[in-house]
Amino acid sequence: MQPFVPVDPRGVGSLVDPGAVDPAQAEPGRERCFAPEVLAALGPLAAVAADPAATDVLVTPDGGVWADRGRGVEREPGLRLPPEAARSLAVGLIAAGGRHVDEATPSADVRLGEGMRAHVVLPPLAWAGTAISLRLPRVDRVTLDAWGMAAPALAVLRGALAARQTVLFAGATGSGKTTLMAAWLSEAAPTDRIVLIEDVAEAPVEHPHVVGLECRQPNIEGAGGVDLGRLVREALRMRPDRLVVGECRGAEVREFLAALNTGHRGGAGTLHANSLVDVAARLEAIGLIAGLPPEALARQVLSGIDLVVHLERGPQGARSAALGLFALDARERLVVVPLADPDAGADAGAGAGAQALAELESGSA
Repeated sequence: MQPFVPVDPRGVGSLVDPGAVDPAQAEPGRERCFAPEVLAALGPLAAVAADPAATDVLVTPDGGVWADRGRGVEREPGLRLPPEAARSLAVGLIAAGGRHVDEATPSADVRLGEGMRAHVVLPPLAWAGTAISLRLPRVDRVTLDAWGMAAPALAVLRGALAARQTVLFAGATGSGKTTLMAAWLSEAAPTDRIVLIEDVAEAPVEHPHVVGLECRQPNIEGAGGVDLGRLVREALRMRPDRLVVGECRGAEVREFLAALNTGHRGGAGTLHANSLVDVAARLEAIGLIAGLPPEALARQVLSGIDLVVHLERGPQGARSAALGLFALDARERLVVVPLADPDAGADAGAGAGAQALAELESGSA
């Protein structure tokens, strides 16, 4: 691993500046607009989705409509969809994104317009009624500075970008990992060619040279589907300077790690994980899906991923962040060591963390 660019370690323990404005709660400066076809597909949800403060709009099986404006989900008073109207709306949303949902394929995920993601589940999978989830792109561009991280943490992220290190952004749904990854990639050199692979395209990367690839759903005969793993292999033939996988959750992690270990440095990926220390266990579980034993996965992760950024979102929408490095514990299993001192460098920090873990394990034994 390449060492991190040294930064002032003061304040690293607080990775979010308490005096900064949370980007999820900041008031956007302009209204959210939709193309006519998207507006028509949204139907009764259009007015709620147009609110620039809304990040998620949800329809529950009882027909209730909820929205998240940075304070957690809140019910929209006076707005309720009857069962047939909710089903019709779900089918129309997916059709507007070029996919299909029906009894044979009762769930689907699509991109609508510029970065809106629609996910629907029909009965019988959603046994109580149709469920609709809309993830809305931010109206204003989110930058690294707007996130409110403490200066040392920002310096680590920017140092990783300049040193062409690979960063894994982790967290739960809605924690902001995709948005932060996009803000990080947006600061890459204009000469960098970014190839961005997503199941449903939604990362708002503001960069002059981005090639976006999106998975394709099989047709009603079950043919023609293109998954993330195949898109990673295709991307390697496209001369990427920075290879980015929107979400690692299955067999594509094998191709992604293989790319990171064959000269494709400086990329990024996202991962669902409960906490910073749980990232390693989550990767092991995904690796088993891909046929990678824990030992092989650990070696590839140590060689290919330089920094872990984990994001959490509280009940009222406040976000927190933690940085960490991958290391091996005394049993040669993959772990994440919290980064407390960026001046230590990646290799030194990982080695010290592994030694500390080994001492803790031997003591507890």
